[in-house]
Amino acid sequence: MPPKAKAAGKGRAPAKRKLAEEFPPGEVLTDTGKKAWKLGAPIGQGGFGLIYLGDENSAKPVGSDARYVIKVEPSDNGPLFSELKFYMRAAKPELIQNWIKSHKLKNLGVPKYWGSGLHEKEGKRYRFMVIDRLGTDLQKKFEECGKTFPRKLVLQLGLRLLDILEYIHDHEYVHADIKASNLMLSHSDPNQVYLVDYGLAYRYSPDGVHKEYKEDPKRCHDGTIEFTSIDAHKGASPCRRSDLEILCYCMVQWLCGRLPWEDKLQDPLYVRDSKMRCQENISQFMTKCFSSQDKPDEIQRFMEELKSLGYQDKPPYEKLRSILQAGLKTIQARDDGKMEFTPVNAAVSLPAQKTTKRKKAADEECETDGSPLKKKRVAKKKDTNGLKKSPKKTPKPRKVPKHGDPKPSLVDFGTQTSPGLAQRSRGRPKKTST
Repeated sequence: MPPKAKAAGKGRAPAKRKLAEEFPPGEVLTDTGKKAWKLGAPIGQGGFGLIYLGDENSAKPVGSDARYVIKVEPSDNGPLFSELKFYMRAAKPELIQNWIKSHKLKNLGVPKYWGSGLHEKEGKRYRFMVIDRLGTDLQKKFEECGKTFPRKLVLQLGLRLLDILEYIHDHEYVHADIKASNLMLSHSDPNQVYLVDYGLAYRYSPDGVHKEYKEDPKRCHDGTIEFTSIDAHKGASPCRRSDLEILCYCMVQWLCGRLPWEDKLQDPLYVRDSKMRCQENISQFMTKCFSSQDKPDEIQRFMEELKSLGYQDKPPYEKLRSILQAGLKTIQARDDGKMEFTPVNAAVSLPAQKTTKRKKAADEECETDGSPLKKKRVAKKKDTNGLKKSPKKTPKPRKVPKHGDPKPSLVDFGTQTSPGLAQRSRGRPKKTST
């Protein structure tokens, strides 16, 4: 396996990866099983390379209705190599189909792996992988809904993710980076959701032997800072409870719009301490996030159940499902398999805030009052095309209101630590729809 990229220290940018050159439509790649695949048009680009529409090789060009996508990167790069190991071990079509049948599921949100190999052209080598084509990601849906999902939808997503996590955990892996931008709807069925991006997937139990708990300062805060687990903040390898802890943070954010520590993501120790305080007093955490009439008791019960899990313990998946099902009954709903992405009428409009992947070294200047609100509003003035707008007379600036959420104490939920702490960065590729 290629060595992992070293963490970026303070003041140093992560090493740049080579970008794959774009292949023309019709390029034929042959996988390790001697099966030929034809590239269509590129539909996305990430730090690792390009994503193309793809299909089995034939005389016909690859159309816009292609069932597959093909990820291609220079063979010297590492992200796709790491993800490929997961797909080869745990995402073969027969494995997924057998699980669906034995567990009486209608669907399982793990993309199927169809082939991979190396391709040479003009003296250069490229790695490629063929998987199911998917649709839009949930982060786009979350923003379209005003950054708040309906309670029924959140509980349904929780149930779908429990199915997915139980499957990948049973196949010796944890995901370690669950978030809306890593959840994608099916290309053909908007009621099916898939967990993607296994670049951080970790084989926690090779050959059935669970890894020991060991903190490594060089690995502290791996993952996406606002969601990552306390284990990861401490530098320990992710485990099954880590995935479920991340899921809890996602469900809370989807319900109330933001997490209490999101204003200080540049300070990973503050984020870590905030999460530890959350686990120590879950009831207080829920009060910080929700009004008394909107508090989802099932999420608190879910978190309380996870609190007692040890590092190597197997989660009680069925009990966790029953907790979420009870939540649906509370709101007189049921898991009917239909996911409705509709804005919540009573949702508070929140300022746009990008999901932060492995944070860059946090040595950027912060506002003296600790609030990132002004900084983010200023950033919004940039034109999306990267062009300067023509100078024009602007009206008298009006006073910018404080955050619309009537919970100013959110920022104080944790122990303040010194800002500017350097954080690791592995240069995660930008998410693209597949």
